[in-house]
Amino acid sequence: MEQFFKAQERGSSVGREVRAGLTTFLAMAYIIAVNPSLLVAAGIPATAAVTSTCVGAGIMTILMGLFSNRPLACASGMGINAIFAFSLTAVAGGDWHAASAVVFVEGIAILLLVLCGLREAIMDAIPVSLRHAISVGLGLFIAMIGLKDGGIIVADESTMVALGDVASPTFIVGLVSIVATIVLYALNVKGSLLLGIIIAVVAGIPLGVTQLPAGIVSGLDFTSFGAPFQVDESGVMGIAKVVTNPTLLVLAFSLMMSDFFDTMGTAMAVAKQGEFLEPDGRVKNIREILVVDSAAAAVGGLVGASSITTFVESASGAADGGRTGLTSVVAGLLFILAAFFSPLISVVSSAATCGALVFVGFLMMSEVAEIDWSDLLEGLPAFLIVAGVPMTYSISNGIGFGFLCYVVVAAVTGQLKKVKPLMWVAALAFLIYFLVV
Repeated sequence: MEQFFKAQERGSSVGREVRAGLTTFLAMAYIIAVNPSLLVAAGIPATAAVTSTCVGAGIMTILMGLFSNRPLACASGMGINAIFAFSLTAVAGGDWHAASAVVFVEGIAILLLVLCGLREAIMDAIPVSLRHAISVGLGLFIAMIGLKDGGIIVADESTMVALGDVASPTFIVGLVSIVATIVLYALNVKGSLLLGIIIAVVAGIPLGVTQLPAGIVSGLDFTSFGAPFQVDESGVMGIAKVVTNPTLLVLAFSLMMSDFFDTMGTAMAVAKQGEFLEPDGRVKNIREILVVDSAAAAVGGLVGASSITTFVESASGAADGGRTGLTSVVAGLLFILAAFFSPLISVVSSAATCGALVFVGFLMMSEVAEIDWSDLLEGLPAFLIVAGVPMTYSISNGIGFGFLCYVVVAAVTGQLKKVKPLMWVAALAFLIYFLVV
């Protein structure tokens, strides 16, 4: 095992990797409850939705660990699953098979781009300052997700965002999660992020936030597997509807743009915590990571789980000491196990993971010092990424703002020579993306 994963070589151990895998899984466990609820809204049977969510995430997370040997985990992406349920399915006439086919086509397309080297080349063309900005923006985004899940910040019609109800049980559990994580980390307790989650889960029992499971074991249902090639009541395959419907093809392009750049930001964020980010912002083993991530999108469509993508919550496991793919393998096995015990796993509320996510956000803020804020070409696009990612609640939107700003500022300041050709390609793609979406 050491020869394959090289845990000791990277300053880790098998025990630490197992613990980090558990931390990552718990930080992502909410997807086991959330994703099936959206898939059911699209028309997928509930038991099939749980099976596809857990098994799809488990298989692709294990493959990520084995193929890239980095602590990254995959599952059905939030945001895209809502688009799947309420947009793709509606445009496809209520046929979730066709919606799955859109995701499948998008995944195949982005995999081809990776195999051709285009996706990796675009990442290499990004200025160093923007790479740092992506990490900072992701840190704020992760913290915002944690604070929202913990009920500490809430939507408000007057101020857009406001402080949550300090007397609400969710708020209290979120606060317990944050305080426990900070105290344990400050005391140098190993596994502080994981222990913070567990303490919050226990604290949530008397408050009613941690719901005791109605059962323990659940059966598997594979009826959604092969969804793009299944037929609806009219006898037409989902994949056939996509290739003959221009609107669905445009939606596939939109999803591809989201997947393309979401993973870029996520990989940088996790690489920073997992210590595999180069000084110039390049991510080690990025090609292997992108290949698995792209294949995961296609697999998500194939099994009817929406698009499977690399989760930014992976940074929690990396921050808890995960350095190798063994972290991913552990998390992946837990996802597969969860397919049989989903009622038990669902006791981990999103509020309980609040502390881990907020603390990871704090750790990622160190990148802000690497940006030259006195240089307009470096600082302004970086600022738009840092602000755009959390404020639009979208990694892709924030990156798009920064890319477009970079080429505009370079043009008006006479520094076009600094813009690499593929940055122009990326900026043009984002312009089309914003006009289409």
